[in-house]
Amino acid sequence: MNLAARWIAALVSAALAASAVRGELPEDPHRLPLDPKQVLGHEACEKCHANEVATWKKTPHSTTFLTLHQKKEANDIAKKLGLSSIKRGQVCIECHYTPQASEDSTHAKAISGVSCESCHGAAQKWVKSHSDYGSPTATKAQETEAHKAERISDSIAAGMRNPHNLYLVAQSCFRCHTVPNEKLVNVGKHKAGTENFELVAWSQGLVRHNFMESNGKVNRPLPEERLRVLFVVGQIADLEFSLRATAEATEKATYGFTSAQRTDRAAKRLIELQTKINNPVVAEILVAYKDVKLKLNNLEQLLGCAVKIAALGEQFADEVNGKDLTAVQPLLPAEDKYKK
Repeated sequence: MNLAARWIAALVSAALAASAVRGELPEDPHRLPLDPKQVLGHEACEKCHANEVATWKKTPHSTTFLTLHQKKEANDIAKKLGLSSIKRGQVCIECHYTPQASEDSTHAKAISGVSCESCHGAAQKWVKSHSDYGSPTATKAQETEAHKAERISDSIAAGMRNPHNLYLVAQSCFRCHTVPNEKLVNVGKHKAGTENFELVAWSQGLVRHNFMESNGKVNRPLPEERLRVLFVVGQIADLEFSLRATAEATEKATYGFTSAQRTDRAAKRLIELQTKINNPVVAEILVAYKDVKLKLNNLEQLLGCAVKIAALGEQFADEVNGKDLTAVQPLLPAEDKYKK
């Protein structure tokens, strides 16, 4: 386990020990919604990641900034929630846009669609370490392996969801694709999450922006070994965030039923997957889940389990080698199933 993963695991462990009452259970630093006061905007990334940003601009993550507020379905949901504007209502901004606020502001404004920082974390605290290759004049090609490891560790510790650890990015996806808001579903009639959301299929199609291995020139598919890790990571994250959603349920209605059903399905898929990969970290996850009760107003147990799974998910992504996951290969979605 690298330094960043050990730091996060220690943080979660200490926070759990200190949390004895409902409402005080901790959140890991990479799962929280963006802090608008630390958001810089995609322009801060574009200088070094021009091709990634150009790819993003062609995706619905970007283009819905100009179209979502015009859709009748979206405005009907906002109306049911008593919101005058999708872009001004914080409930909608959290998942559909990138929010930004000045230090003295009490309200965030939407500055773009789902963008770089939506997935990789608000950049103010980590952008400097992320872009430091060893000296003011050093390029990425000149960076030593030791400095790279330190740079990645430092950026993760500062809140970056660096794809070096695939679980951090998976958390960004599932945080919104499981809809963490009971009122939004039960009152606003928003869907309770994206049905059949599978991480490989949804991340490797239209939204893929993997230029790092080709010096920024080619948007390459991930290697098969990396895809195997991504697939398992997606199954773990699905369980984590389904638990988080179920933890929010307080009434017998669509949100609670749907979230509990999704949690049950995610657990069963992970149990079946474990019969094929026999991974010790996944075994720990299933032990942590074994005695969980999927019931209303059970926030402490459900969220506590989700936090444990988050730490173990990061550990899995940090330690596992895709070469050891050959049993996952037949489970990977075919490219024609990728989200377009």
